[in-house]
Amino acid sequence: MSKEEHSGAILTVDLTAIAANWKLLRDRLGSATCSGVVKADAYGLGAEAVGKTLAAAGCEVFVVAHLDEGLRLRSALPDAEIHVLNGAPPKTEPEFAAHRLIPVLNGLGDIERWRRFCAGKGEPLPADVHVDTGMSRLGLPPAEIDLLAAEPQRLSGIAPRYLISHLACADEPGHPMNGEQLAAFRRAHERLPLAEASFANSSGIFLGADYHFDMARPGIALYGGNPVPEKPNPMAQVVRLQGKILQVRDVDTPQTVGYGATYRISRPTRIATVSVGYADGFLRSLGNSGSAFIGDVEAPIVGRVSMDLTTLDVSAVPEAECLPGGLVDLIGPHNPIDAVADRAGTISYEILTDLGPRYHRVYTGGAA
Repeated sequence: MSKEEHSGAILTVDLTAIAANWKLLRDRLGSATCSGVVKADAYGLGAEAVGKTLAAAGCEVFVVAHLDEGLRLRSALPDAEIHVLNGAPPKTEPEFAAHRLIPVLNGLGDIERWRRFCAGKGEPLPADVHVDTGMSRLGLPPAEIDLLAAEPQRLSGIAPRYLISHLACADEPGHPMNGEQLAAFRRAHERLPLAEASFANSSGIFLGADYHFDMARPGIALYGGNPVPEKPNPMAQVVRLQGKILQVRDVDTPQTVGYGATYRISRPTRIATVSVGYADGFLRSLGNSGSAFIGDVEAPIVGRVSMDLTTLDVSAVPEAECLPGGLVDLIGPHNPIDAVADRAGTISYEILTDLGPRYHRVYTGGAA
C-alpha cells in the first residue's frame, strides 16, 4: 500500500507554477533583483523543494525569517545569498558568519552587536539595515534613524548590503499609507550610507517602478496568492488539496450535522464525510461557509469542521461521481487559496501556512 493510500488527503504542489510566478515577477521588476521569500517553510509548501526550484529558475537571493530557517536552506542551497529578517539574536553571530547568512539589523542594539562581532573577526561582514516607515514592528524607529544618520560611524566595520523596509497596505493600491511610506523610505535612504535598497513585497511590485528600488521580496505571489486583490489574479495557481470521501449517506428526515448541531437538514439530502479537519490545518471557520468541488460541481460544507472530518452536501453531485475512496477538491481550480481564505474570513497566507503534516504531499514539475 502506498503512502498516498495511507493518508486522508493529498496536497499537490506545482513547482513549475512557482517558477513561472517568479519569472513573471522578475520580468515585471526589470533591472531590480527578484528574490524569493521562503520563510515559514516556503509558506508551508516546503522550503527545500521550493528553494531548489527557484534557484533552477535563476533566483539567487532568498529571504527567511529565523536563523534555523536559514541554516536549513543553506544545506539545500550552498551558493545562495540568504537574508534573515528577524536578525541575529545575541550569541548567534558566529553561526551567521559560519554559514554565510546575512542578518537584518532591526535596531541600534543589533547594529552595535554586529559591529563588535565584525571587529572581533577582523573583517567586515554583510548585513541589512531595517528602517521602520510605519509598521511599528521591527526596524529602526525615527529617533534611531536620526541618530544613525548623525553618527554613520556606527556602521564602521560592517559591509552594508540593503536598506530595507516593509509596506503595510500594498494590497490596497489607493491607500495613502503607500505613498507616505515611500516618502519616508526615500528620506531614510538619502540620509543613511547604504547604496542599495529593498522595499517592495508581492503587492508592492504592482504599485509601480517607484517602489522597486534594487531588490524586491515577493512571497505570497510566488505561491499563487493574488497580489492585486481588486483585479484578476495574474499568478499561476500552485496548490491543490484533495480530501478523501470516507462515507456517503442519505438523510431523508430532519436531522442536524456535526458538533453543536449548527446545520439542520430540512429536505432529502446526501452527506459525504471527508477525512480532513482542523488538525490538518483546514480551518474550523470554513464550517457552514466554505465549499468543496467534485469535478465541476460545488458541494457546500455543512456543519462544523471537526478535528479530523468535514461534511459536505453532495446532493447535486451525480451518485456515480461521489463514492467512498473518491477525492474532493478542498483547494483547487474552482476554489483557489484566495477564495478559500475569503470564505474562512482570513487571508491566503494563513490558508497556506496552516497546511499540516498529515497530508500526503506530491511535488510536480520544477525540482520535484
